[in-house]
Parts: sequence; C-alpha cells; structure tokens
Amino acid sequence: MHVRVRSAVWFIALTFLLSWGLAGLAFLFLGDRVSLVTMLPVAVAYMFMPLVATVIVRKVILKQPLKPVLGLSFKINRWFFVAWLLPAILAGLALGVGWLWPGVEWSWEMEGLVQRFGSQFTPEQIAAMREQTAAWPVHPLWLGLIQGLLAGLTLNAVAGFGEEAGWRGLLQHDLKFLGFWRSSLFIGLVWGIWHAPLILLGHNYPLHPREGAFFMVYFTILYAPLFAYIRAKAKSIVAAAIMHGSLNGTVGVSFMVLKGGSDLTVGMTGAAGLIVLVLANMGLWVYDSFLAKEPLISDYKTSTF
Repeated sequence: MHVRVRSAVWFIALTFLLSWGLAGLAFLFLGDRVSLVTMLPVAVAYMFMPLVATVIVRKVILKQPLKPVLGLSFKINRWFFVAWLLPAILAGLALGVGWLWPGVEWSWEMEGLVQRFGSQFTPEQIAAMREQTAAWPVHPLWLGLIQGLLAGLTLNAVAGFGEEAGWRGLLQHDLKFLGFWRSSLFIGLVWGIWHAPLILLGHNYPLHPREGAFFMVYFTILYAPLFAYIRAKAKSIVAAAIMHGSLNGTVGVSFMVLKGGSDLTVGMTGAAGLIVLVLANMGLWVYDSFLAKEPLISDYKTSTF
C-alpha cells in the first residue's frame, strides 16, 4: 500500500506540474491572442500530460512496468459497447432534463450553440452557418450525434487515452485499496481540479468560467464512478478511452437545440447533466447490488482488472 500511495502522490504532483505549467506557458506566449481557438492545440497536448506523468512515475521514478496499471487490452467485450454508447444516452437524457428547466425552450435553429459560442464568431459568420445547416438534408443534432460517436472510437479516443492512462490507469490501480466509492470520489476530485486552467479559459462554461471551474469538479466526481466501473468490468483502459472520447464527442447534443438557461443549468456539464449523473450512479448501485451476475463494488478491493 505504501508504494501505491507514493505512486499516486508522485503522479498527481507531476500531472499538475506538467499540465498547469503547459497552460501557463501558453497564456504567457499567446498573451492577448488567447481564445478557445488559439488554445485548441494546447488543450489537446494538455490531455496527454497524465499519460506522460504515468510513464515517468512508473518507468523512471518507481522503475516498474506500465502494463499492470494500464490494463492495455483490445479484447472486445460488451462493456466496450457500453463505454461507447452510454455517454450519448446520458447526453440525450440531459437534453430532456434541460428542456424541462424553467425558461428553456426547444429550438431546432440551434440557439443553444449560438448562445454559448456566439461571442467567438461574427454575426455574418453565424448567419452563414445557419444558412448552410438549413440546407442540410439531416438536422445537425443527428449529424452531431453520429459524428460524436464515430469520433469517440477514433480521434477522440486517442486523446482520451492520454487522460485515462492516468485517471483510470495509474490512479485507479493505486487507489483500489480505498474501495470503489471512495477511490472514485478522490479520482473525480483530482480530475476536476486538473481541468481548472481550461475551464477558466472558457471550455465547457464559456459564459461562466469561474463558476464553471467548480461545476466541472461536481461533474467529474459524479462521472468518475461510471468510468471506474466500466474500466474495471472491461478489464481494459481502452474502454475508458473510448468512453472519454464518446463523452467529448456527444456533449454538444445535450444543449445545441435548447434556447434559454445557461451553461450552468442546461447541458451535460450543467445542472441538468448533474441530475442525470446522480440518477445514473443510483442506477449503477442498484445494478451491481441486485442484477449483476458478478458484482464488483462489494469486492472492489480484491478484484483484478
């Protein structure tokens, strides 16, 4: 246990040093040119810092192999499909909850996207995008869902692996002794705080970046048990990477056709999404306690994954 705690401490310290250091250098270098667009390459590199920290901790500091903490297996099982589809289902449920929010209306004109990101474009650009999307034979909501799911299996999954190697790789391996819920809570807390520089820049919460930094912590704490469960059941970090990729690819589905509310209330990362995740965690507990053929949570400390 002592070695695992030491490993986790080293990982957290290195991940924050590398990630926040990268964000700080980007802010200094870009200066007034800092925006969601100019920071996109930095954000992608940012996602790989947990992987870099994992390699350094295991291979350089502890001089131990990577394989035990990663569980890098491509042996497909049903949990890979759950990992791929669950984020889209949760995003769809968050869309429904957001629609029920006071002052929120349905808008096929995609007012939700304009409301959140309109400041990033000129009125002419917004008008041109509306004209272009109006001519499409399929509504952008469905195109966004399909593209998000495809990205979840490909490019997004690669970027997601950069994070998941740390969160559901090294940390989940090292903190297993805490038990399922406590380890998920801690990993979710660290995962959320790690996002702070990107959130303050405007990612996920462009209208409320400061408040959004706290909302992101709530979001990751509530999503962490779902990630942990699927990673353990799939016995592969690849499933967690796919889930991460699908999450990032389909999150827009949860708010793009909603008019009203704000980034703190509607959407997967808003209050609507948090409500859905609370219910999802309750469902996870019920499933594992009463329906699963091989329960995981009660035997988590001694389980192998």
